[in-house]
Amino acid sequence: MEEGTSLDQLRAGGRALVEELSAQGPMRRRLQDLGFVTGAQVSCLGNSPLGDPSAYSVRGAVVALRRRDARLVKVRPL
Repeated sequence: MEEGTSLDQLRAGGRALVEELSAQGPMRRRLQDLGFVTGAQVSCLGNSPLGDPSAYSVRGAVVALRRRDARLVKVRPL
């Protein structure tokens, strides 16, 4: 995974910091409400067998995101 990539590239056990959201409108608000805000630490808990959706831990919550939604979250690997 490269620096400055999207959340969908994070594999099970990987950790990263949220840098920005490229989503707009209601989807941006939804991601923010789930805890995906700048500076938040996120870790990938696991991927489904086909890779979609994946489970992430962010700010004490476990969230499942589809790949298309995870691509909207730009992260920096830790």
